[in-house]
Amino acid sequence: MSNATLINPQSMMDTMSIHTEMAKGAIKVASNPRDFGVASPSFSELMQQKVTAVNADQNHSSALMRAVDSGQSDDLVGAMVASQKASLSFSTMMQIRNRLVQAFDEVMKMPL
Repeated sequence: MSNATLINPQSMMDTMSIHTEMAKGAIKVASNPRDFGVASPSFSELMQQKVTAVNADQNHSSALMRAVDSGQSDDLVGAMVASQKASLSFSTMMQIRNRLVQAFDEVMKMPL
């Protein structure tokens, strides 16, 4: 499939018109999300959402694997893809946790 078939001319025109309006100043872009009354979530809320999403991926994968194992489903490929997705999201979450712990350790080692 070529890239030309993936491009939607109408969405490109819409994007260009939005950028044109932003350049003219007709559309205000908030540097702070609270400028438009949108509260940004805290770091702990974001982490909780991501942990919940990883847990949901793992539960979904387990359910698909159980269905294949019990013979209720013959979608082995779907179950394996879900399993790999859950594994990848868990590994990513663990790498993020490791980097956060490492950054915390670096901050704690800083002299006052």
